[in-house]
Amino acid sequence: MADTIFDKIIRREIPADIVYEDDDVLAFRDIAPAAPVHVLFIPKKAIATLNDASEADVALIGKLVLAAARWAKAQGFAEKGYRLVTNCNKDGGQTVFHIHLHLLAGRQMHWPPG
Repeated sequence: MADTIFDKIIRREIPADIVYEDDDVLAFRDIAPAAPVHVLFIPKKAIATLNDASEADVALIGKLVLAAARWAKAQGFAEKGYRLVTNCNKDGGQTVFHIHLHLLAGRQMHWPPG
């Protein structure tokens, strides 16, 4: 797998506004936010797409989702609501090939998105 911008953020080679970190997960504010709150949650283990995740990654992906939920609660917007989005491959909108969750909050979400 090619080195991505997320790998460089994990290694602190490029700056990011980090809002959460534990042994397995790192979260930072998106540089082009699509909502008042737009945070990316990434595993520290490099997995290119959801298609590349394996049974060995089940616990890690669970930790990723739960870290986002805990952070939303800690920030006080879990009760009003938030959206978690993941994209897979080019047609799914994935631009960085290191799996990640977009946590969006701070406004009313609509479906379809817009």
